[in-house]
Amino acid sequence: MLKREHKGATAKPRLNRRLWSLALAGLTLLLLSASARAAGPFELPSVLAIAKSSNRNQVNYAVEVDEACTPTGNPPVRAYWRMVERGPLATEPLSEREQRVLGIDRQGIAGNRVQFALRGMRDRVITVETQRASDGQCTASAEMTIAGVPARVASVYVQQRLFGIAYVLVTGWSEAGSLVRERLSL
Repeated sequence: MLKREHKGATAKPRLNRRLWSLALAGLTLLLLSASARAAGPFELPSVLAIAKSSNRNQVNYAVEVDEACTPTGNPPVRAYWRMVERGPLATEPLSEREQRVLGIDRQGIAGNRVQFALRGMRDRVITVETQRASDGQCTASAEMTIAGVPARVASVYVQQRLFGIAYVLVTGWSEAGSLVRERLSL
């Protein structure tokens, strides 16, 4: 009995040293990755989202920004699926077929703004303006013409039908503060 207690007593400090070593290594990796992320470009994960009628999954548009919250990268905007049905962090790239409608046709950077157009709506330019908020975080807003009025985009909703899209409903806030909506046929 004494030998077992003795072995358990010496095994415990070894286990604690191993746990501390692993914890220290993990903390070091975490700090190194955080400093690398702060020093280089990072991504605003959802400057625009498109919801659809068939399920809760969304197409999100992310913008790569630098430490000054200015759009950067070639290209700065990328589209991806946020697979909400599978979990809050689940994502997937757009398929080639989906890229033909939801993919980015063209994009360009001018200061703290990036303008882009979707392949399915080539004549509608979306402008994303990035800035540093008072809390120090990078923020962004998306603007486009809705019902003939410049507006901040609040939502984009796609009503699907069996084969294709019935319509796209774009909702936003005008510069005057009024709600604007436009129903688009693709």
